[in-house]
Amino acid sequence: MTPDKLVNGWIDPSFLPAGKDKYYIRNKQIRQPKGGWRHLRADEIATLVRSNNTAGNWDNIWVTDEFDAHCIKNNSFMGTVRIGRVNENGLQFHDLRLPIGITNSTIHSCDIGDDCAIHDVHYLSHYIIGNRCMLFNIHEMSTTDHSKFGNGVIKDGEPEAVRVKLNIMNEAETRQVYPFDGMITADAYLWAKYIDDKGLQARLAEITQNSVDYHRGYYGTVGEGCVIKTSEIIKDVKVGPACYIKGASKLKNITINSNEKEPSQIGENVILVNGIVGYGAHIFYGATAIKFVIGNNCSLKYGARVIDSILGDNSTISCCEVLNNLIFPAHEQHHNNSFLIASLVMGQSNMAAGATIGSNHNSRSVDNEIVAGRGFWPGLCVSLKHSSRFASYTLLAKGAYPNELNIKLPFSMVINDEKAGELRIIPDFWWLYNMYALCRNNWKFQNRDKRITKIQNIEFDTYAPDSMEEVILARKLLEIWTAKAWYRKNNISFEKFNDKQLRAKGAELLEGDKSIVDELEVFGEDLEKGKRPVRILKVYKAYHGYGDMLIHYAMDNVLRYLAAHPNEGLSDISAQFKARRHREWMNLGGQLMTTTDVDRLRADIREGRLNSWKEIHKRYNDIWKRYPHDKLGHAYLSLGYMMRNCEITNEEWRKAINAEIRNQKYMCEQVYLSRKKDYDNIYRQATYRNEEEMRAALGTIEDNSFVLQTKALTAETIKTLETLLATLK
Repeated sequence: MTPDKLVNGWIDPSFLPAGKDKYYIRNKQIRQPKGGWRHLRADEIATLVRSNNTAGNWDNIWVTDEFDAHCIKNNSFMGTVRIGRVNENGLQFHDLRLPIGITNSTIHSCDIGDDCAIHDVHYLSHYIIGNRCMLFNIHEMSTTDHSKFGNGVIKDGEPEAVRVKLNIMNEAETRQVYPFDGMITADAYLWAKYIDDKGLQARLAEITQNSVDYHRGYYGTVGEGCVIKTSEIIKDVKVGPACYIKGASKLKNITINSNEKEPSQIGENVILVNGIVGYGAHIFYGATAIKFVIGNNCSLKYGARVIDSILGDNSTISCCEVLNNLIFPAHEQHHNNSFLIASLVMGQSNMAAGATIGSNHNSRSVDNEIVAGRGFWPGLCVSLKHSSRFASYTLLAKGAYPNELNIKLPFSMVINDEKAGELRIIPDFWWLYNMYALCRNNWKFQNRDKRITKIQNIEFDTYAPDSMEEVILARKLLEIWTAKAWYRKNNISFEKFNDKQLRAKGAELLEGDKSIVDELEVFGEDLEKGKRPVRILKVYKAYHGYGDMLIHYAMDNVLRYLAAHPNEGLSDISAQFKARRHREWMNLGGQLMTTTDVDRLRADIREGRLNSWKEIHKRYNDIWKRYPHDKLGHAYLSLGYMMRNCEITNEEWRKAINAEIRNQKYMCEQVYLSRKKDYDNIYRQATYRNEEEMRAALGTIEDNSFVLQTKALTAETIKTLETLLATLK
């Protein structure tokens, strides 16, 4: 290659608009320094030459009036290079201390901000470096003329084949989405779920393509205050301010969002290719991500492998393999021997060691999927078959589940009992036996939400319209299955009864004598593919536990509303809601909204009333602003369902308040007892010399911070309920 092509061959002139040179976009990307740029003086050139600097043309080197040529040593400059303030001061980040200036580096067509320290950068090409940046010991850092920085767009003259597409939710490449800077899990789910809506698909592709300028010639950028050291290849990367990159192996075609309040960090031996990194991300210790979007306040660590996947905000993945997934916020996966493949996981989830979710195909195709509601928790060594679906807060006990599952009962424990030859389900297990974890989840997820940039709206509350609609369905199913069990026991055919009649009989039994129901063998239907029975355990307790959950959900929202509206009372709430309960809710990336709102959103995108992701996100926010009112309405009407009355009278309010007082006492007691089991476990005690050592290591149940917090909050809530009850007398 001739010297001229070496310097000037970055962009084909045929892609430049008429009257524009190859620097026209670069010049739009930078700010002019206060005093403007100037050419080097003759004495400065002489100083630079004595310090072993070379340039293709010294006239192409531009500086400011605050330029000290003595700080520039042993460098090669090519193309147009502009350098901000340089002086004899230094910069420090942790233990790295470097003088301001440029040494031992090759700089090709770059803009370098004020007070930068650039040392031992073997090749720095077509980058705009912000003020006070430290670049040290980097092998290659360059930008191509067709750089897209991880966005799923194509540039002028490029074929469709080069577009980055993420194949999420299955491995068949039928739910493709285009990543873009600012993409959230709501966007991905809206795009990937409604693949049959061809108009929507076309518009979302068009909106994404239009979100980025298609012209060639954008420079890579490094924001103010960044530190990049001891890294191998950084190519076509956009780095936000205050980002820290150390020891990265390969960063290519990505955007790393970062700012002073939410700095992102990329660590040793990390490989990131074709994707978007959110604000406040921490990616360390050999993690690899290829074709990805990683949300805000997320961590990848310890060799994690994430491919063709989107990870929601506040999530952590360590050690394991994650392929072809859409994962909503607050997901935890920490173990090297776990796999998550071809799945939609709706957040607040946890993957145990040895869990292989979605890795077992049961056909020759790869078009099967796993769908798991909020709070999904597969236990140790759980293995699942495609295609399976799980209601909210499903807990899967250890085992290799041999068949496809459709678990419709939320908050359940599912047990693969191979010895008995049946699947067993304890509905409402969390409420009955795991209250400490259930209550702590609400606190934990909100406490761990360290995001400052909150684009994705997230419902953290366990008791919300999606999970409570599943609870209502579960009660109906338990009524039907209990009625059938009773008829079977009494040798009466139930074929002549419809579901409404069966539900009435089941409700009569479940609201009657517990001993009668406990004697029945209750079997679920359409929960597992296969011929083995699905036995439902603890039916009576679960049915009433579900009812208590609904009352707690309703009264919790009532109390929140009254606290925010001190001049209103229960009658004001009753007056607001006369319509039927909206039964269809969607978890859109962590934000709950009615299917009516989703359908209207789709129509407005399809028909051109929403024309950018910014406008779509504004619609999400508008829906989110009225969500507390929508949720209150759903909670009130759910209470009406429990009371079998659309409008709640004072007498029914009294019943509900008294029931919630009992709920509060029960929840507080169960938080204590479910945690106390850990302290009372004699096998747990066996590892300690004596009780004093155990107390020193674990503390005591009486000192448990969450138990104490729960007791205080319960006392406060009961006092509020009793005050509210007094207003009805």
